[in-house]
Amino acid sequence: MTPTRREWMGTALAITAASASSAQTAAGVTRFVRFQKGTAISHGILQGDMIHAIAGDILGSYRETKTAYKLSDVKLLFPIVPPKILAVGLNYRSHVGSRKPPENPEIFYKPITCLQHPTDPIVIPADSKNTHYEGELVIVIGKKASGVSVAGAKDVIFGVTCGNDVSERDWQGGPAKDLQWWRAKGSDTFGPCGPSIVRGLDYGKLQLKTRLNGKVVQDQSTSDLLFDCPTIVSYISKYVTLTPGDLIYTGTPGATQKMKPGDTVEVDIEVLAYYKVQSAALERKYCLILNLAGSTLSLETPSGTIDRIVSHHEG
Repeated sequence: MTPTRREWMGTALAITAASASSAQTAAGVTRFVRFQKGTAISHGILQGDMIHAIAGDILGSYRETKTAYKLSDVKLLFPIVPPKILAVGLNYRSHVGSRKPPENPEIFYKPITCLQHPTDPIVIPADSKNTHYEGELVIVIGKKASGVSVAGAKDVIFGVTCGNDVSERDWQGGPAKDLQWWRAKGSDTFGPCGPSIVRGLDYGKLQLKTRLNGKVVQDQSTSDLLFDCPTIVSYISKYVTLTPGDLIYTGTPGATQKMKPGDTVEVDIEVLAYYKVQSAALERKYCLILNLAGSTLSLETPSGTIDRIVSHHEG
């Protein structure tokens, strides 16, 4: 049932990893999705506009089945159910601003209940006054890791996906700030994630863009991270054992803005290493946009990075 006196916002999350399955195969890039068809929830491999269902564990042993679904016939879910979620703060110099850069990754937790599917709305609590987007690259852990080196951490990373570390700034740092950001970054639906886990990339050479109502508001390469993905994983593993399926939001670039009812947010990570030209050329082909009532406004050749953008406000 729709919560009363709450404001709903949609978020679009996309990784434009490749334009065709043949290109993915050639480059060794695989996109995994988690989806719902009827009452059944499954994992699959995304190839073009088709999802090929798999049996088994994507982080362990699995096989591709003979069952395939059109992307338009399923609901995409956040791509994995993690044992835990961690996140990094102040990890781009452009976001640190005039503050002193951290000497080590600044880590905090987000509860699992903050996760939201890429096709479902962000629910902003009624007493929130200053909630911002934070487009981010998200690490997916593939192996148990404790005390791993930076070099060894590379083998621990299964893949990456997109995320929005939704943040209520007044609860994060205002007069009513949380002791440990339990609401500020952990409220229900404050962790949209997905839709694809992309494996086989150079995670340090990806372009991250966030759009607010179609306008680019964040645009920076993951090569500008103060602490790259292996460094983050290694540092966390010194103190907290990482387990398969854990998610790590790696930080947001630049300045962020308050979201208001009716806004739409897209987090788009473009693959520079292999498909820079194709990703740029096909960018508009990767969006499914819905209006306030949820009916389709435009749909251009869905290709695996579709996300509904929905918005609803109930007074």
